[in-house]
Amino acid sequence: MSAPLPLEGIRVLTFENFGAGPFGSMYLADLGAEVIKIESRDQGGDATRSMGPFFLGEHDSHFFQTFNLNKKSVALNLKRPEGQAAFHRIVRTADVVMNNLRGDQPGKLGLDYAALGPVNPRILCAHLSAYGRDNERKGWPGYDYLMQAEAGYLHLTGEPGTPPARMGLSIIDYMTGITTAVAVLGALIGVMKSGRGRDIDVSLFDVALHQLTYPGNWYLNEGHPTERLPRSSHPSAVPVQLFKTRDGWIFVMCMTEKFWQALLGVLGREDLASDPLFADAKARRTNRDALTSVLDAEFGRETTQHWLGLLQGLLPVAPVHDLAQALDNPFAKALGMVRNLPHPARPDFRVLANPIKLDGDRLPSRCAPRLGEHTDAILSEAGLTAEEIETLRASGVAG
Repeated sequence: MSAPLPLEGIRVLTFENFGAGPFGSMYLADLGAEVIKIESRDQGGDATRSMGPFFLGEHDSHFFQTFNLNKKSVALNLKRPEGQAAFHRIVRTADVVMNNLRGDQPGKLGLDYAALGPVNPRILCAHLSAYGRDNERKGWPGYDYLMQAEAGYLHLTGEPGTPPARMGLSIIDYMTGITTAVAVLGALIGVMKSGRGRDIDVSLFDVALHQLTYPGNWYLNEGHPTERLPRSSHPSAVPVQLFKTRDGWIFVMCMTEKFWQALLGVLGREDLASDPLFADAKARRTNRDALTSVLDAEFGRETTQHWLGLLQGLLPVAPVHDLAQALDNPFAKALGMVRNLPHPARPDFRVLANPIKLDGDRLPSRCAPRLGEHTDAILSEAGLTAEEIETLRASGVAG
């Protein structure tokens, strides 16, 4: 990529573990920000450095690499006064301080604007927590699965009549991370205008509720509770669901009348367009089960691949892949979404690329850092002498 990345020159300090915070800050790093993880060597750094089952040497794992590409690492103990003093030296050079700690921790550790504004008035302090910093749950630990449970996701996921089921991925973590990154980008523009930083708060719980979107509005305004539907069906548009083929499944999405008519043309069932049971969107929604039986019979005549060959590009359809099929998909590889990223412990290591393109190019990737890999360089840039750094290292404050 020849042109500079858009966030080059922005320095972000992070106190983060697991998925939500690191996922959000990795977007900033991928876009060119200098993202520096402040980690405690005594605790082994980010918890995912030691999270299995697949490792890449000491203090490194596949899990850690997933969420920390393009970042740097400084090992510094903020619980010691000398560590706080060194941290403040770095804060003077930074634009953002991010954390994904429990809501009661940033104030105790001096990571909010009240503590850091006097050090650097332009600093943005971004707090990603489970439940927020200003309510009765601020001291509660929390994770994605808990948010899915309390916000109704488990009730909405799966087939009717089966036990509650979470979504297959930690989508609340990832969306909260991205939401925090968006908030940081917006606040950076505000700092450019006002010259003053601020606190930014985003919580897993708030994001989980916000993502209830139109089913949430349906209930709030009409008292309508969206329920599970067979075949992963859309709650209102029909047919938008799984259908059985001769050898498996296909997902068909007739979100508009145009796509419904196109499907009937391919199936040779134009007669359904005038059938009172299926003639319009309301009728199809009312008679969803009957329509499923009719379309199952049609799709069951041929294989999934046969129908994909006729329908892809004409209306929205997709095969139902398992994880291996999804990642071995030639289309994904052709797009450059799977890339080689040699690691010192694994020359053939592969990762998923950032989905953003700039000027047609994928954003560059660099392996996640070793624990404390950049401690000396960052402290030196912040104005500490070699002797001061060595003193911090000898006392166990830096590493």
